Amino acid sequence: MSVIVGRSRIATRYGIVAASQPLAAQAGVQILERGGNAIDAAIATNAVMGLVEPQSNGIGGDLFAIVYDAKADALHGLNACGWAPSGLTPALLRSQGHAQMPQTGIHTVTVPGAVGGWEALRTRLGSLPFAELLAPAIAYAEEGFPVSDVIAAHWAALADKLAAEPGAAATYLPHGRAPRGGELFRNIDLAASLRRIAANGTAGFY
Repeated sequence: MSVIVGRSRIATRYGIVAASQPLAAQAGVQILERGGNAIDAAIATNAVMGLVEPQSNGIGGDLFAIVYDAKADALHGLNACGWAPSGLTPALLRSQGHAQMPQTGIHTVTVPGAVGGWEALRTRLGSLPFAELLAPAIAYAEEGFPVSDVIAAHWAALADKLAAEPGAAATYLPHGRAPRGGELFRNIDLAASLRRIAANGTAGFY
C-alpha cells in the first residue's frame, strides 16, 4: 500500500493567491470569488499588504509587474518605479550642503509609483473598480487587524527609527511602542487615503 507524504495538492476553479500574510491572500481570494480576475486580486492583495506589512509594502512605494494574458497570449511588463520630484535638482542639494545624494531623509523619497501602477494594471487588464478592490484594506485599516508574530518582531526592530520621526511614531508606535503579536493595529490615516483613491482614482492620491 502506498503512503502519501506531505501536503495535498491545492486545486480550485477560481485561482490561487500567494502572499506572505494570510489576510492579504484572503483579500485576493475574495476578489476572485466575486468575479474579479488575477489583476484585480493582485491589487487587493497588495493594498492589504501595505497595511499588514508596513515595513515592506505600501502606497508610498513602487510597483513592478510581469503579467501573462493567456487569452491574448501576450506578456506585459510594468515598471511603476517612482520618479524623482521635479524640484529635487543637484543645485538644490548643493544649496543645502550635500556634496552627493543623501542616503536617508526626505530627499531620498521618490514620487510613489504604486498607486499609478495599480491604475495602469486595472485599466489595461483589470475588471473591477477601485472601490471594490480596496474595500478589504480599508476595512482592516479602520477596524484593525491582529499583528502577526513575525511582523511584530520586524516592527519592534524598527522602533527606534520610527520614534525619531514624530509622524511615523504617531502612526506606527501606538502607546509609545511597536504593536505586539496578536494586538490589534489600526491605521485610520491610511484608510482615509485608500478611501480617496477608491473614490477618485489616482487623482485622489497624486
